[in-house]
Amino acid sequence: MRTLIDSDDPLAAETVDLFVYRIAREIGSLAAAIGGLDTLVFKAGLGQNAQYIRERAGAVAGWLAVNIDHKLNGRGDEVISLAGSDVDVLVIPTDEERAVGIQLLSVRPQALSLVP
Repeated sequence: MRTLIDSDDPLAAETVDLFVYRIAREIGSLAAAIGGLDTLVFKAGLGQNAQYIRERAGAVAGWLAVNIDHKLNGRGDEVISLAGSDVDVLVIPTDEERAVGIQLLSVRPQALSLVP
């Protein structure tokens, strides 16, 4: 994603725009299904590391009272919403591989014998 964001190629910009559109569509769909938002969480690779994508996603979700503090977002703080915002915006580090491993072991404890 970083390569696309940094590129001058119009197709790269279009790809990023499409990605942000898909994020906006999912946020809107889920917000409608649950009756609004009180917290928006960014996690994992892009959510943790792509400040620009968080900015853009926050901007398109502004109609849901999502307000990202540009300074906090730039520093990579855990809470990146503006003070007093109706919707908390968080960046939460995750270790997806570890989570998958824990889930696997809960279902198949014998999988541990496969680890060298």
